Amino acid sequence: MFFRWDWLRPQLTAPIVPTLGPIHPDALTIGLFEDTLRAADAGDFLPYDKDRRWGGEKDEKVLREDVVHQPERTLIPTLSRRGRGTVKVFAYGLRDTVVDEAAELAAKLASTHDVAGARVVRPLGPETAHPRGTRIQLKDFTARPCPAPDGPVRPVTAWSAAVQETFAPFAEAMAGDGLAFLHTQMQAGQCGPVLTTVIGDHIVGAIGPMEVGVDAIGRPQLMPQYFAVLPEARGQGLGRALWRAAMRWGQLHGAAYQLLQTEVGGPSDRLCRSEGLASLGFSRITHV
Repeated sequence: MFFRWDWLRPQLTAPIVPTLGPIHPDALTIGLFEDTLRAADAGDFLPYDKDRRWGGEKDEKVLREDVVHQPERTLIPTLSRRGRGTVKVFAYGLRDTVVDEAAELAAKLASTHDVAGARVVRPLGPETAHPRGTRIQLKDFTARPCPAPDGPVRPVTAWSAAVQETFAPFAEAMAGDGLAFLHTQMQAGQCGPVLTTVIGDHIVGAIGPMEVGVDAIGRPQLMPQYFAVLPEARGQGLGRALWRAAMRWGQLHGAAYQLLQTEVGGPSDRLCRSEGLASLGFSRITHV
C-alpha cells in the first residue's frame, strides 16, 4: 500500500480524489486513492468513475512516480493530454505553503511532459471564510420527498417535433455550458433522458442526462448533469423548475444522493444554497 491513512486522512479538508472528483464522505477511503494509482498503470476507467459513461479511454491519469506523500502534506499530480495538455497537482495539507510547493511541482512536470497547462487544485473545508472557486454540495434524497417542479418541464422527446428541433440552436448557444457536447451524445443515443423547458415553442433550458450510477461503496447516486438556461429566459424560475424536476427524477429512480459542483456566487450556487443543500467544502484552482 502506497498511502498511509493516518497521514492522509487529516489532510482531506474536502472529499476530493484526483481523477475522480468529489466523493460522498461515507465513501472516502484510502482505497480510492490506491485505486487511482492502479488505474494509472492500467489506463482504464475505475468501475465507479462517473466519466466512464461517455466511453472511450480515461484521459486523466495520476503520475504515480511523482507523488509526494508525507505526514503534513500530500501532492498528487495528474496528467491529461486533452487539447494542449494539462498537469494538475492536488495539494492536500493544512498549511498554505502547500500551494507554493504544488505550483513548483506542477510547473516542473508540465515542462517534463511538454504540456501547456499547469494547475494546482486545493481542497478547502466547508468552514472556509470568503471562499472562491467551486463549492461541493450534497443533495440527500433520503431526507425528505423532493417537491414537484413548479413549471413546464418535460423530457425533450416528449415535446412536438417542431419544439424538439429547437434543441440544436439552444445547445449551440449554450456550448460553453456543455450543451453542445450533450447534444452530440443525445444524437448518438449514448445518454439518458434530458429534461427541458420551453417558452413560445422554443427550448430555452435543459438539464441532463438523467442517469443513476453506483459509487465506490455500492450506493446509487444521481450522476452529474449539464444544466443551462438561455440568458434572456432567466429570472422566471425556469432554472429552479428544471433543477427540482431533475432531483425528483433522481429520487424516483432510486438515487440516494447527488454531488454537485457550483461556482461560488454563481446562479447555480445561489439556487442550491436556497434549496438547502449541504456544503462539503471547496475546490480552488490556481493556474501556474
